[in-house]
Amino acid sequence: MTTTTTGPVAVIGNGPVGQTTALLLARWGVPVVLLDRRPGRDAVGSKAICQQRDVLDIWETVGAGRRVAREGVTWTTARTFYRDDELFAYDLPDHGRSCFPPFVNISQARTEEILDERIAAEPLIDVRWDHDVTDISQDDSGVRLRCGGTGGDTITASYAVACAGARGDDIRRLLGVSFEGHSFDDRFLICDIRTRLPGWSSERRFYFDPSWNRGRQVLIHPCPDSTFRIDWQVPGDYDLEAEEADGRLDRRIRQIIGEAEYEIVWKSVYRFHARVADRLRVGRVLLAGDCAHLVAPFGARGLNSGVADAENAAWKLAFVLRGWAGESLLETYHDERHAAALENLQVTSATMRFLVPRTEADTARRVDVLRRARTDVSAHAEVDSGRLSEPFWYIDSPLTTADPTRPFAGRPPRGRLPAAGPGVLVPDGPVRVNGRRTRLRELAREGFLLLLAPEADRAAVASAVSGLRVPARVHALSELDDTGVLAETLGARAGEVWLIRPDAHVAAVINTRGTLDTPGTPAVGEAITTALRTALSEEGGARSGAAARA
Repeated sequence: MTTTTTGPVAVIGNGPVGQTTALLLARWGVPVVLLDRRPGRDAVGSKAICQQRDVLDIWETVGAGRRVAREGVTWTTARTFYRDDELFAYDLPDHGRSCFPPFVNISQARTEEILDERIAAEPLIDVRWDHDVTDISQDDSGVRLRCGGTGGDTITASYAVACAGARGDDIRRLLGVSFEGHSFDDRFLICDIRTRLPGWSSERRFYFDPSWNRGRQVLIHPCPDSTFRIDWQVPGDYDLEAEEADGRLDRRIRQIIGEAEYEIVWKSVYRFHARVADRLRVGRVLLAGDCAHLVAPFGARGLNSGVADAENAAWKLAFVLRGWAGESLLETYHDERHAAALENLQVTSATMRFLVPRTEADTARRVDVLRRARTDVSAHAEVDSGRLSEPFWYIDSPLTTADPTRPFAGRPPRGRLPAAGPGVLVPDGPVRVNGRRTRLRELAREGFLLLLAPEADRAAVASAVSGLRVPARVHALSELDDTGVLAETLGARAGEVWLIRPDAHVAAVINTRGTLDTPGTPAVGEAITTALRTALSEEGGARSGAAARA
């Protein structure tokens, strides 16, 4: 086992992704220095508003998820329109019994305030504003960050996580990381408007080519305090100041809300980008959030994927720093989260090609699809208003042990989730441990979790786990949930052991009956140990993921 330094981890960027990274590291007992180039928090505008169920779940591990959910506006229905016709609506799924709604809308500014409160209560996090990182050097002993601003000094850390946001160009340059991709010509006008729109408070509405924004799109989201976030696609030369001055902005708003009184809370104009860093790990520095990838916001895949970056980075850094894993585990951060970024880029780029077609052929196809979708239900799947954020499935990760009896069927239809299995985020639900009520994912995030289906060899599993240095717990499914709902949700079969990672993803499903009955296969304990070593990126683990299926 590689021994690493025990100094703090430096987190560069005090936005939601940096805040989450710091809180999760502190939860694992790792001290953090949280740096930001700004002099303090700027609480302006809605920005990233859609917080997905599984992100709320991550935030709840640091005491913020339920708070965000309570204060936010819950929506469960996504409606899509073409001109004056509603094409379809669908409700969002839950494979399990999550305590969180599918999506909650709340301004990024308020989310940051809630996370700030959690940080203020955490003695392991040292927050330093006005620290602009101007140089990064590293060697086998750690990372040194030279900072400008009033806090101009040098920070020495064991590792660093760069969460510097979309304007992280300087950080990427210091690390020698490229950020290839492109920017879209059209821009988007965003207004937070406080008004009353009865019946619109629990659904997202997407309009293709409405009469009040001919040839372009409009997206409407409900937010707290009777506020609605409205995004209009506008031409590349759009001039907000001119539109305000001559009254066109007021007319634009009234075309949607009618004669209702309203107040503009915030407004801005954005150009969207599609870019991914070529490396998410450079030695002792990991890149996360918008510093690592930028995608168009349709589908809410920006902040939500950044929070997943934070969790992936935090548990792996903690395991290395606590001596539970070797540094090879950190390379899998790049493997898993770069693949996730490419998936998000693929999904959102397909959406943007549909929203903003670049060729005559793409334009003709879009018009054809939208017209057919008015009367042809089979065309609904071709209408792309943004595939809503979902966790990335680590099917091909080097940490995942494939199960040939549970082949991954590929990306499921929009609004669906894959069946539970290796690489997939385990479904959540209430469980009971020694009389204490908790949730399955909450239990999983305490370390590695081994779930035993009926007829699994508990003694062999316990023996295999007892010799490990990593935190690991063994529970029978029937002990956690005597209703059988949990086993049914997982699709667990007799004799199986489900190995769950510290980020609640399934690392392996081992059939202990097959292990014992099939000639030439390893014993139960060896199978469990091999799967665990694979999940820790240790030599001697099983060939897994794509390699195992090759």
